[in-house]
Amino acid sequence: MMGRDDIAVGVGGDGGISGAGDIRPNVGGYLPLIDQGMSTAGGCRYRQAIPPGRGGRLDIDTNSGVRRGFLPQGPRGYRPLRQPTAQRVMADTLSAGPTSVLLLGAHTNLALLLMTHPHLRRNVERIYVSGGAVRVAGNLFTATAANPFAEFNFFGDPFAAYQVLHSGVPVTLVPLDATNTVPVTEEFYSEFRRRQSTYEAQYGFQSLDQVLARRRRRSDSHNNTGYYMWDSFAAGVALSSMRHGETNGGGNEFAELEYMNITVVTSNEPYGARDGSNPFFDGRTKPKFGLQEGGVHSGHVQTGIRDAFCLVPGSNRGRCEDGYTTEVSGPEAVQVYVATTAKPNTNKSSLLDKEFCKSFLEVLNLPKNTGRFNISTQFPYYREVLYKPDFRNVSRGKPVIFDMDMSPGDFVSLIYLLKEPREVLDLKGVLINGNGWANSASIDIVYDVLHMMGRDDIPVGLGNTNALGNPTLGCKNSYAIPHGSGGFVDSDTLYGLARSLPRSPRRYMSDNLDHPERRQAHAYDVWQSVRKQLGPGEKITVLTSGPLTNLANISLSDMDASSVIERVYVVGGHIRDSDHDKGNVFTVPSNRYAEFNMFLDPLAAKTVLESRLDITLIPLNVQRKVASFEDVLAALEQRTQHTPESRFVHGLISMLQELQRKQKLYHHMDIFLGEVLGAVYMVQGSDLEPSVEAKAVSIVANTTESTDGQILVRRKSANVLKILYNLNNGVYYNHLANSLVNNKQSAIVGSFEEQKAIWSRPQKQFMADITKDMK
Repeated sequence: MMGRDDIAVGVGGDGGISGAGDIRPNVGGYLPLIDQGMSTAGGCRYRQAIPPGRGGRLDIDTNSGVRRGFLPQGPRGYRPLRQPTAQRVMADTLSAGPTSVLLLGAHTNLALLLMTHPHLRRNVERIYVSGGAVRVAGNLFTATAANPFAEFNFFGDPFAAYQVLHSGVPVTLVPLDATNTVPVTEEFYSEFRRRQSTYEAQYGFQSLDQVLARRRRRSDSHNNTGYYMWDSFAAGVALSSMRHGETNGGGNEFAELEYMNITVVTSNEPYGARDGSNPFFDGRTKPKFGLQEGGVHSGHVQTGIRDAFCLVPGSNRGRCEDGYTTEVSGPEAVQVYVATTAKPNTNKSSLLDKEFCKSFLEVLNLPKNTGRFNISTQFPYYREVLYKPDFRNVSRGKPVIFDMDMSPGDFVSLIYLLKEPREVLDLKGVLINGNGWANSASIDIVYDVLHMMGRDDIPVGLGNTNALGNPTLGCKNSYAIPHGSGGFVDSDTLYGLARSLPRSPRRYMSDNLDHPERRQAHAYDVWQSVRKQLGPGEKITVLTSGPLTNLANISLSDMDASSVIERVYVVGGHIRDSDHDKGNVFTVPSNRYAEFNMFLDPLAAKTVLESRLDITLIPLNVQRKVASFEDVLAALEQRTQHTPESRFVHGLISMLQELQRKQKLYHHMDIFLGEVLGAVYMVQGSDLEPSVEAKAVSIVANTTESTDGQILVRRKSANVLKILYNLNNGVYYNHLANSLVNNKQSAIVGSFEEQKAIWSRPQKQFMADITKDMK
């Protein structure tokens, strides 16, 4: 949008830190330094303080829906194994010459760079940091009962923040002390709404408007909306300092600053007490990174927002100080230039009370270096059109709900289900698991696939982000999914292919007090809607291809749900035939026999699989028999006719195969290929020449990580599952390929490139072409 495709973007990295403290190249910064091992999978000691769903990471990841609705789509995008890492981009930039660094989040990436490239410190002119709370309370609103002192950016990785502040590089800190004095007032909001002459101003206002629509409230003290200009104010202070220099006398246009002697608390007294909370010291003969025994890093380290050590009986304010930017004296003190308050507006007659607020709106609306276009002006004939099939005179097939966790195999299954004749299968709704292989924000990819296939009529419901019986804040069992390659960074982008799909007018929208009709539907809402549409005698067939969280919650909330569920097909679980027959939870070596979908929510699995529902299980054993990249690709390549969707699936599967061959981090790609069997078996059944056995089972739930999610076969049990053990592989591959290449119910808009062409020609021609395609 801003015409700056020349600026390098670094993301992640898959390097690790050995047990001895050796930092390998390109550590990704996904985990705090204290918990970083040789994998990008790991717990959420600090990150759990940030809500993962609505009002938290989900709204940030989607910018409450504004990002997809406003920003243009540029030529660059994430690609597996090609994306520059954060460490590489920082090292290249600093190697080129003196550089100022602005930190607006956790300090992990910069700390790693300074620890591994100490020679580059001389090229860091100054570090400007947004965060910390020196003489005011912290802002961990989800964790005050354990830690009332820390601010989110410093709490994200206290040890990394300590390394940055103690690096010897000059630091300017813009903490809550200063940002608390720059609230978004109603006057500022009104003035911002009036002044939007550039695309960047429009995007900024729409983003702010969405936030305020969720949380608009007034403060008795200063007409405060409850929102503050945290990072934007820090950026303003930094830019002013760069222009005018660091002078201890008021040279900054926007803030009063003073030098303070501070440090960052990384552990709690008593120091030297090894209680199992501190991996830098616990279980070691020598502390990691050469840290001092009995020193400031050797105390109790907060393990989470409900850490019993941190809680004070009878009080709602805890005693832990991890991430606290406290004033100290002595050898631990570092002199830091600290912003203490925002300067008032020099124009006393202005409605804007702060000088920064005035400058912010002026700069954002300057015609110089302004944005080139948004998504609606990037193309001359841009329009948003919903594609819905005409069901008149169509006898609709059995009602189906697809419950997916947005792994790559699930998208192949979704496309397959959309290809089946509507007279055979009527896909009524899609439910999204929020605690599976992709973050909830990836729901936009589901909308794009439905749009591509002309099915904008199908509702999509978003489920909970927490496993059944677990707190909303936490990552029990989901810690096993890697954040880096082969994990979230790939699933959330559909391995870089998401941007090749046409953009749907539908997208995630946050809860909006002003427009409740726009809010993203919950999984239970979609369930209830589908149920109400059932005709006399109709029942729903459910296909699940992720953790069973949604179905478990539905069965617990709707006590009569089983009466309208005809059958459930569950993709997941592992039936152990021998000690050599292992599960696939590869990041938890101690758990040898669980399968991921069961492991990620074992209590939900127990609730569903031990119920009286008619359940067919498609376990890992049989999935592995049809998880051959070569056979699937060969079946597709043998066809002379192709469709946009068959080409897309071929590209996705080819990429997974290539990644598996090239890099060991992708060794598990075939587990996604096997997931597609559930959809095909649900539709084809006996045509696949299946071998099915009925067995009574029980699920191990909420015990230890070494046994959670395992399935035990019992001689007697209240429930009996139909378990698919074998099938005709050749018939399966041929049917899957034939379905995908069939030009019936094919894509309406096959790709973003095709959509760009549509948006580049007049509407009359566009509508004529679409009508022809839909016929």
